Amino acid sequence: MSFANEALQAVRKTLEEVLAGRPEPTLTFEDPRFNQHCGIFVTLKKHGELRGCIGLIRGVEPLSQAIGEMALAAATHDPRFPKVKPEELDDIDIEISVLTPMSKVVDISEIEIGRDGLLLQYHGHSGLLLPQVPVEWDWDVEEFLDNLCHKAGLPVGSHLQPGAVLLKFSADIFSENRC
Repeated sequence: MSFANEALQAVRKTLEEVLAGRPEPTLTFEDPRFNQHCGIFVTLKKHGELRGCIGLIRGVEPLSQAIGEMALAAATHDPRFPKVKPEELDDIDIEISVLTPMSKVVDISEIEIGRDGLLLQYHGHSGLLLPQVPVEWDWDVEEFLDNLCHKAGLPVGSHLQPGAVLLKFSADIFSENRC
């Protein structure tokens, strides 16, 4: 079984069990990549619309642990949405983004839509947008940066301020596309 299929099945099984009131399943993985410490985001979409998204920016634990935790967090702790109900699961597609290490953006011309995700940190605020977000919204680089500032709760253009840290990363992205 491929890494992507193992990951997607693990998330779906975790959500099915826990949302039904049963204990979180013990997950086992064949692919050695699940031993790596990587940033990971789990995104839930219902009929194509965002229903929850939570992740870890950096790998603080093996993917084998983080994947179930982020699945449950996306379903039950995203403050933008009510908790996912068990009866919703058939209408939800799972998307997983496994992040690469981050590097500092030296010049805006380095940013490539569809390849790069961005993290902005400035004056105690931070915002992250995954690489697929500007593609889904058909943004150019300037719109990507404007929306990143907004996500961080900062004025547009904050990424240009002295002391602002702008980081880029890429991600392995895979989804079910069931619905």
